[in-house]
Amino acid sequence: MRSHVDLHVHTTASDGRFSPTDVVRKALELGLTTLSITDHDTTEGVGEALEAAQGTGLEVVPGVEISTDIPQSEVHILGYFVACEDSDLCSKLALFRDSRLHRARRMVQKLARMSLPLDWKRVEEIASGAALGRPHVAQAMLEAGHVSSISEAFDLYIGRTGPAYVERRKMSPAEVVQTILAGNGLPVLAHPLGVTHIVPELAQRGLVGLEAYYTGYAPDETRFLLDLAAEHDLLVTGGSDFHGEGVQPGNKLGGVTVPQAVVEELRARHKRHQATRAVALQT
Repeated sequence: MRSHVDLHVHTTASDGRFSPTDVVRKALELGLTTLSITDHDTTEGVGEALEAAQGTGLEVVPGVEISTDIPQSEVHILGYFVACEDSDLCSKLALFRDSRLHRARRMVQKLARMSLPLDWKRVEEIASGAALGRPHVAQAMLEAGHVSSISEAFDLYIGRTGPAYVERRKMSPAEVVQTILAGNGLPVLAHPLGVTHIVPELAQRGLVGLEAYYTGYAPDETRFLLDLAAEHDLLVTGGSDFHGEGVQPGNKLGGVTVPQAVVEELRARHKRHQATRAVALQT
């Protein structure tokens, strides 16, 4: 049964295939009632989605997904109800996007030295002004005939262990949690299986929730995450991580069953966070 809630969705503002307006249209066609736009390191798509959803009955939760690093792995933190106009949050996200851009350039240079040349202008065209990242380089590699799929580009060349991989500006998961909280948002650990060992520390640093309902998670894995969330007094969220066909074909918009209670608890927790923050600012 298709869900009415999807709290993890990407658009052309980062590496998604559909514009925020098109994502809203698709969500309405599927009967979704709550949607969160969570593009990588940017909130640029939120305003368009809010405008497109106006008067439709579809709730659009302003969101973002920020990439962080830990040894031998990458951790993604979702931020819900973020204040898109917050100057500190905007400046930090801009630094992340700039870092992604420079990393992509260096990856293209590395690929050229491996006799896998790419036209940098074409990489920029694929990004179309969005937060440029590895998926855009992968798409350019596919178009140039260097690989047979996006996943092959990552697996053989630009993934973390690939010969063309380049590090980018780093921020720890704890620092990102604090950044989202300061931006009036709620930080949630995205697709947490594989990095659950960091949950206790992040919970102490202000983490609010875990993404327990996620594409591909088996019922016993979801139950494990629900129990872990309860142990650390964290709420749970869920979403498809929708990007569109050609990027993550198995991640369907609204394709993960997320209980409506998740949205209600998220709203309630945000109201409490706002009230606590307002008191703190007055003292």
